[in-house]
Amino acid sequence: MALASGRPKNFVGLHFFNPVQLMKLVEVIKTEHTDPQAIQLMTNFAHSINKTSVLCTDTPGFIVNRLLIPYLSEAMGLLDRNVASVADIDISMKLGAGYPMGPLQLADYVGLDTCLHILEGWLKDYPNDRFFIPNILRQKVKEGNYGRKTGKGFYHWNGDKVENPV
Repeated sequence: MALASGRPKNFVGLHFFNPVQLMKLVEVIKTEHTDPQAIQLMTNFAHSINKTSVLCTDTPGFIVNRLLIPYLSEAMGLLDRNVASVADIDISMKLGAGYPMGPLQLADYVGLDTCLHILEGWLKDYPNDRFFIPNILRQKVKEGNYGRKTGKGFYHWNGDKVENPV
């Protein structure tokens, strides 16, 4: 995209997180062509709107999603292998790792259809990386159970309020 823009030195990506008004992080993405002044301009912009910025090179998922999506996928893989229940996986990461919510609740919150779409794209574009699609993810999406947005995924949802595991 940087080359196609005709101004590769000025090409910088900004990745905001939802909900934008609450989330404080912005990923600033540079390419091999990006001028340091363009990076500084976007970093200053992020700070001017009270965001914390992090810099990374253009890579699938940037920093956060590159770490997050495989983490969610691994949790679903535990379900595929009958290692633990939904509740036990999530409470393990909440109490054992100090996360505010477990990976399966987070996957529901993000949207299981979104997780599947991301993984399918990464597998297609980067077949030699270690991405995989858990069977339970394909099954839930096929059934129309996308998580919070449909009211059912790994959990039952009442709007934005998570209820019991399915």
